[in-house]
Amino acid sequence: MGHLYADRAEAGALLAERLLGAVDPVVLALPRGGVAVAVPVVRRLGGHLDVLVCRKIGYPPMPELGVGAICEGGEPVFDDDLLYRLGLTPASLADVVAAERRELARRVSVYRGSRALPQLMGRDVIVVDDGLATGGTARAALRAVAEAKPGRLTLAVPVGAPDTVRSLRGEADEVVVLATPAAFEAVGQWYRHFDQLTDADVLSLLSSG
Repeated sequence: MGHLYADRAEAGALLAERLLGAVDPVVLALPRGGVAVAVPVVRRLGGHLDVLVCRKIGYPPMPELGVGAICEGGEPVFDDDLLYRLGLTPASLADVVAAERRELARRVSVYRGSRALPQLMGRDVIVVDDGLATGGTARAALRAVAEAKPGRLTLAVPVGAPDTVRSLRGEADEVVVLATPAAFEAVGQWYRHFDQLTDADVLSLLSSG
């Protein structure tokens, strides 16, 4: 099983070629990895690059297991089937959600300072990430952006799990995914270089974009 992309920059350059119909888009990258994919997209298409900060909502005994996500400008979006299987309700996760809201605000401050998100109403908006595994964060991101009533909403990623991609098609006007390998296990397996990015990396990429 080979790699599809050398790194996120190469994936973003290839992704941009599938997005050439966008008109002066607002490209919202999901940090951290999505920012490295989004920079070459904006260089090719023009438009405005920014981040859309999201946080996973974890299962309290096992926080790495995401049961939902929340993004700036939106409400929590939960995996209802998983909540049911775990015997949880949104109300039972109120403390976790409150903690993630605080961390969300902190990260927004780090990445954007006091600057607000750009105006999205009526705009061509493209949400970019480096891949789709469960899709929980992407779903929350798309719903948060939809609240702002963009003219057209596109989700664009280089690679995604086939079932996840199918499940997200109703959340955007268009879902652009370059590859949906049947043997999908994790996003990183499809990149030769998949380094974890830091906040400093994100800020550097945003200034270069």
